[in-house]
Amino acid sequence: MTRELMTGNGAAAWGARLARVDYLPAFPITPQTEIIETLGQWIERGDMACRMTILESEHSMITAAGAAAATGVRVFTASSSQGLLYATEMLYTVAGWRVPLVLVNVSRGLSAPITLEPDHNDVLAMRDCGFLQLHCATCQEVLDQVLLAYRLAEHAQVRLPVLVNLDGFYLSFTREPVSIPDQDKVDRFLPPFDPRNLRFCHSRPISQGVAVLGGPAYSYFRYQTHLANLNGVRAYASIAREFAALFGREYGVVESHRCEDAEIVFVMMGCFATKAREAVDRLRESGWKVGLVRPRLVRPFPVEELRRVLAGKKGVAVVDQNLSMGKGGILHTELASALYGQPEAPPILASFVGGLGGRDIAAAEFYEMAQVVQEAVQSGTTPAPRLLCTEEELRGIRALQTVAGAGQPDQGGEG
Repeated sequence: MTRELMTGNGAAAWGARLARVDYLPAFPITPQTEIIETLGQWIERGDMACRMTILESEHSMITAAGAAAATGVRVFTASSSQGLLYATEMLYTVAGWRVPLVLVNVSRGLSAPITLEPDHNDVLAMRDCGFLQLHCATCQEVLDQVLLAYRLAEHAQVRLPVLVNLDGFYLSFTREPVSIPDQDKVDRFLPPFDPRNLRFCHSRPISQGVAVLGGPAYSYFRYQTHLANLNGVRAYASIAREFAALFGREYGVVESHRCEDAEIVFVMMGCFATKAREAVDRLRESGWKVGLVRPRLVRPFPVEELRRVLAGKKGVAVVDQNLSMGKGGILHTELASALYGQPEAPPILASFVGGLGGRDIAAAEFYEMAQVVQEAVQSGTTPAPRLLCTEEELRGIRALQTVAGAGQPDQGGEG
């Protein structure tokens, strides 16, 4: 094992290299491009026995990835933001093909307005397509989750593509010390892909699907995909235990920090959860009984584990780095559905939206959110959803509107 300082993009590339991927269809998009550039350099030098193809779009890239996986080879690719949306049609399609491959997404906010900075609307727009989703918080986790993702995708009870997500710029271009496991250990954990029935032979052509199905058969196959996705919770937990025994790093479907005796819990995902972890430690020093829960596996949604870790808590602050227009924070909505009707569900489930377009979440805001939830617990009334935004930021935005001639001021309701 070696230890190097590398970016999240570099860690994703190392994960693909250690997985001994056979095929890399690619199309560049900021802030993901460094991944395919790094892999391309290794392939050119002969460090990887992999075929790389630059396609004309993300749509073609995912088509090629799924087609290659259907022939029984191990496939890796990566995208981001608008590129992921451009590939949407084929994400649904290749998941329906039940082909195992790994796609790394480097999250970036969606247009319009346009930004190069991160939030989770791109990846969460794909939550219903059939891909399993793993969300990372550190560069080390990026490398490790790529390896775990291949075991998960190729698992006999799953056989679905897996998306590994990391936050653009905050993680993709941030350098952290990362342990690179020895190849022989990785080979023991991740042996060569056994395609079983996913074999292609020119002399014995076979059909692996049909073009059009009626309602009953279509319903059956779609529901089978759903059940296979649900199998991912149990499969991931088992794979993660094996990984921990071999490499010494533990990755549960849900990560919890100081939750055993916590009364108030933050729930969020991605690398900003590391800021929440620090805030929890500082609040603990001040006598607050707070904790942090971070779902690592987002599809399938780890319902039972979240119910268990949040049972008996007095209040929860869900911090969404996304926004479903006309509804609110996606994680908040999904957590509410998981907790609804449970006898020990927290009575207060507060929604905060922050970090859109890479907007930072300061330590003071975590303290304020804890205060808001504490007051809600005392009053018994859940606060209205709110956007994290300071008075100074609002003044700057309104000044920008004036200079740009934006016309009417913002029509937002809840603050």
